[in-house]
Amino acid sequence: MANSSRSLALLGLLVAVLCWSGNALVARAVAGEIAPFALAFWRWFLALGLLLPFVLAPLWRHRAALRYAGWRLVVLGALGIAGYNSFLYSAAQSTVAINITLVNTCLPLMTFIGAGLLLGEWPQPRAWWGMGLAASGLLVLISRGSWSALTALAFNPGDLIMLVAVADWALYSLLLRHWAAYLVPIPALALLGVLMLLGLPLILPFYLYELSQGARFAISASTLGAIGYTAVFASLLAYLAWNHGVRVVGAAKAALTNYLMPVFTALLGWLLLGEGLQGFHWVGGGMIFAGLLLGAQRQPRRLRLARSR
Repeated sequence: MANSSRSLALLGLLVAVLCWSGNALVARAVAGEIAPFALAFWRWFLALGLLLPFVLAPLWRHRAALRYAGWRLVVLGALGIAGYNSFLYSAAQSTVAINITLVNTCLPLMTFIGAGLLLGEWPQPRAWWGMGLAASGLLVLISRGSWSALTALAFNPGDLIMLVAVADWALYSLLLRHWAAYLVPIPALALLGVLMLLGLPLILPFYLYELSQGARFAISASTLGAIGYTAVFASLLAYLAWNHGVRVVGAAKAALTNYLMPVFTALLGWLLLGEGLQGFHWVGGGMIFAGLLLGAQRQPRRLRLARSR
């Protein structure tokens, strides 16, 4: 039963990363049509509208648990709902989708170190080896198998904003794990609903400032499609899957799945844009998958017992 739950959690993490890979592509595609805080605000507004009818009753039933969690929910809402996506959409205004996904792969290292410092959960050597193998596969992908391509890779201010977004998400994931005792009594849908309720108002002042500066967007198929995709897939589906995965496998191991973002971005480009997959895609992707399998393996029970003595 435990192995089945763990496998389901890992599958959910992969689904979340796939949805967020599409989120980066969508954000870049509509960067010239819709301002970053407008996209963040309407994304969460629509997601909350879709979710709220299903969580009003659970929120009321679990009001004592929500009061117990208290200010921690405000912090998580600020980091996970208001902060990360607003930073990502701001970064998309001045950088390309592949750079967003590449910078996002800094998340495992940030989370590994943060888990050790904040939670006292330093990953096992196997997890570090897995992260190293996955990082090597990432280098194969971004270099396209050529050292000269790697040295010519250029970054810009948008990438720095994305780095802030990654630090924000690492802290969100770690606190989600750190405050598990306060959050476990709250059902997954109710937790996501209350985080939206707390996070959405924090985006509103920045969105109003954009409006005061004349930022408007036309209602079109592309803008409505972007808001719809980010609300349903990148918000509801991905967040539920990610939050559950962090609870089951921990923040550090969950973060390893972010190495798959460039792989999924390449696959989406192949499926949606007709961009061909080359040899380095398969080699790099295979190394990343192998690293994830190595890093996500559980420590053998006999070894755990021996170390605890």
